[in-house]
Amino acid sequence: MPYLTQLAKVARRTGYPVTEVSGWKSRGHGPQPEVQGVVCHHTAGPTGGGDYPSLGVVRSGRPGLDGPLSQFGLGRSGRIYVIAAGRCWHNAPSTSAYHDNSSSIGIEAENNGSQPWPDDQLDAYKKLCAELCREFGLSASRVKGHKEVNRQKPDPHGINMNDFRADVAALLRGEPAAPALSWTEKLLTDLPLLRPKDDNYDVKTARGLLLQRGYLPEAVYATGGLKSWLDRTKYDDELAGLIRGYQRIKKLDDDAIVGPLTWRALLRVS
Repeated sequence: MPYLTQLAKVARRTGYPVTEVSGWKSRGHGPQPEVQGVVCHHTAGPTGGGDYPSLGVVRSGRPGLDGPLSQFGLGRSGRIYVIAAGRCWHNAPSTSAYHDNSSSIGIEAENNGSQPWPDDQLDAYKKLCAELCREFGLSASRVKGHKEVNRQKPDPHGINMNDFRADVAALLRGEPAAPALSWTEKLLTDLPLLRPKDDNYDVKTARGLLLQRGYLPEAVYATGGLKSWLDRTKYDDELAGLIRGYQRIKKLDDDAIVGPLTWRALLRVS
């Protein structure tokens, strides 16, 4: 397979802006032998510094690893940077024969490894993967996170790759990807089930939310004071009774288990 000089055209099919980095059509560690997969990365670059501050590193490399490090860069705005048309050093050692440097395309998305993903960037990420699958005749199953094909890597952080692939598959079918979650909906995915006798800081969150929603009688904390009551981490019988009452008012199962539906009501997520 020659240098992949069609990559800019593929990127433009996403509808997102594209920057062709000077010299990209002849940049690479030789031509790309084949394309059997796509590997999704995050740059672990600087927290700030604009849309794609990691461009220099991805294009030219770093001490101990020559560039280019990936065919594509993806900015925080959703802008796609076409960096190389040849082979790139983006995944080694690979646990998959379809996702090593000689058989896959890499996408380095700007993120410091802990930042939330902007909606446009995440949408562009999925659309770019879908267009690459179309171009090279791949199924969505061939889109992998770096963390899935290299046991030493954690990227792309915070992205459930099964959900990501499901959205890529929907795009390949001509369907829109699932809408982005609101911040409260994202919060719900991180909250655990709470059961009577649990003892953790999430119990304090439930106590505080009962207060905020106006379902905390003053008599409950009259003796020890409100602060002391809110600071307790034990899910005791008294709290279980309050949760059951709240669940009944909200027409939920009054089982005293604080799960997704009860958290949703407490957080007022519509």
